[in-house]
Amino acid sequence: MSSAWKVAYADFVTAMMAFFLLLWILNMVPPETKAGLAAYFSGERNFDSSSTSHVSNNPFIQNTDKINTQDSITINETQKSHIAIAKKLKEMIMADAVPQNASGINADDVGVQLRINSDAMFKPGSAEFSTEGLKVLTSVKQILDEYNLYLVVRGHADSMETRPPYSSPWELSGARAANAIAHLTNMGIKGTRLRGVCYGDTRPLRPGMDDASRAMNRRVEFYFHRPEVMSYSVVY
Repeated sequence: MSSAWKVAYADFVTAMMAFFLLLWILNMVPPETKAGLAAYFSGERNFDSSSTSHVSNNPFIQNTDKINTQDSITINETQKSHIAIAKKLKEMIMADAVPQNASGINADDVGVQLRINSDAMFKPGSAEFSTEGLKVLTSVKQILDEYNLYLVVRGHADSMETRPPYSSPWELSGARAANAIAHLTNMGIKGTRLRGVCYGDTRPLRPGMDDASRAMNRRVEFYFHRPEVMSYSVVY
């Protein structure tokens, strides 16, 4: 008598176990986390702030004011830290320390990221800070002073933006990230807490088909994360 049915039955039982395990996990996940996951898989990973709404449309950020950070049952210490940082960043945007139409906030399991369009931080085609850019770095320093965090500064450039003395997007984006880190160290932040990386024009947010999309691609990202994950490739 064939025993093929046993293999099929074992596969069925395994599938049912996996299904019920998934249901159990979903039941244990807090609503705020579900909202963030839903936004992630719906393609809303980059959550831009709006000049009309004055707040980020990231569900994680929207829920920061509704979460009791003292509730140790539904939220762990890492999540508390991320929520507190997100609140600070949102306050920066609402206080106009960061131009609201040129910024975005998003978070993941490791840290919280603030994105600033390069046009709001640097003079066109250069790595020289604008007045707004210096305000951004002052706010970034305040967060690093308040929390035991490390920071990765990610520089991005548009392929059509380069001009002498920078001959490529790599050089321009690298100079911007390096200058941001140098300014933070000059303000007293230890260099061991900082990292810089340049991506040139290799990670665009939008297809660079027009001026508006290219402006979105010119950006600097400040990624605040816990010290113990410094070696993770995800922070870069």
